[in-house]
Amino acid sequence: MKLLFVFPILLGLLIPYQTVNSPDENSPLAVVNYKWSRARRNIAAEETKDTAPAPAMIPQNRNFARNARINDPPGVRDPNQDTLDGRSAAMEKSVQESRTAKPKPQDRFAFKIKVQNSEKKAIEIVFWEYQFQDPSDASIVARRQFLCGVNIPGEKSKELEGFSVSGPNVVNVSTLADKSENPFKQKVLINRVEYADGSIWQRKGWSLADVKASYERVLREQWLPGMCKGL
Repeated sequence: MKLLFVFPILLGLLIPYQTVNSPDENSPLAVVNYKWSRARRNIAAEETKDTAPAPAMIPQNRNFARNARINDPPGVRDPNQDTLDGRSAAMEKSVQESRTAKPKPQDRFAFKIKVQNSEKKAIEIVFWEYQFQDPSDASIVARRQFLCGVNIPGEKSKELEGFSVSGPNVVNVSTLADKSENPFKQKVLINRVEYADGSIWQRKGWSLADVKASYERVLREQWLPGMCKGL
């Protein structure tokens, strides 16, 4: 079953864009601004193609009878439904419908950043993370990491957007008591950049091995151009 992602209908902006400089001055990809918000995403199954066999050539399907049925009043049963082929097709349709999951809106969190490529060579892959830090305890940090398959030409900017089931769930009593609009410290880090020419830049202190399991998982999933996947 193919998953079709309908990108989010924003339910309300929680914080505005924040303009920042990249926390890592050595990063070739500068973070221009960023924001997060609640979002809703639909997961729908691809419509099953109609593979029903051609109707049997019963007398009612011959030209004269078929043309006569055009003028039948509403509610008159189609004689094809009473043939072996017709009954088989109806049963198959019923089975397929029972197996097809109905699309349901799911609440998610959307993380959007705008980045600027400071190099002259094109970027194809970006690993980045959105961090939430408790202002009263710097050791409490929530990270939302993403992998994006992109095409960022040299010296150009681009918006990247990732989705997660988790938001800024930094748990601390003092933070929970803070009713301000933005009770968390936030920042975005570029962890790894892979260029079209095969070269790589990686942030000191970050390791691809730390996300190996989730990295291998998302590589097995379906990708679309410009898509970001949560790690």
